[in-house]
Amino acid sequence: MSAMLEVKDLEVAYGKIKAVKGISFDVNEGEVVSLIGTNGAGKTTTLRTISGLLRPTSGSIRFKGKDITTVEAHDIVQLGLAHSPEGRRIFPRLTVEENLYLGAFARKDKGIDADLEAAYELFPILRERRAQPAGTFSGGEQQMLAMGRAMMSRPQLLMLDEPSMGLSPIMMKRIMTTVTTLQQQGTTILLVEQNAQAALKRATKGYVLEVGSIVLSGTGAELLSSDDVRKAYLGED
Repeated sequence: MSAMLEVKDLEVAYGKIKAVKGISFDVNEGEVVSLIGTNGAGKTTTLRTISGLLRPTSGSIRFKGKDITTVEAHDIVQLGLAHSPEGRRIFPRLTVEENLYLGAFARKDKGIDADLEAAYELFPILRERRAQPAGTFSGGEQQMLAMGRAMMSRPQLLMLDEPSMGLSPIMMKRIMTTVTTLQQQGTTILLVEQNAQAALKRATKGYVLEVGSIVLSGTGAELLSSDDVRKAYLGED
């Protein structure tokens, strides 16, 4: 059986600078796959390219057997692949509920209100403050909103870019627990995260990126026990 997402020999450049240098990896249905690495490793660029916001200079991206390398971003969402970006990117002047409905902009089915209710079940704070301007939320609350908005497109694969960035330890734990909940509910996850321990603890498998290249891969448990990973990303000697 082929992977849900297949990235092969992907190269992405900003002008003459290669940000991603021929990486290949796959994500199978039901998995949580983590991409870890330092700032500038190419993690965010990889997600932005998969979601159609950037164009690769070479390589291919296949989603559910379909080549999406040159497909427009809004069409990729309709295929079942959603992207919750780094920095939340919520609309601060719109209400919480308006932000959530924007996540379903490409849908024409009758299940939108049911998915809104599901988002509220996942993050009860969103229901409590659904009429509040989103810009008044804390960072953790905005992250919940960003994830809820992405889920409103009813994705089969959800890409999360640095969901714990800038959050308190308690809020980070809550967001990471939600990643596990989404997986249990049937959503496949591609997770970019600087908190390597939190990411790999939940990962079916993981890939370590350094300066645009994959330098190590394995199951989450294998990478957590790797001396190289522990020294470089977990702060252990």
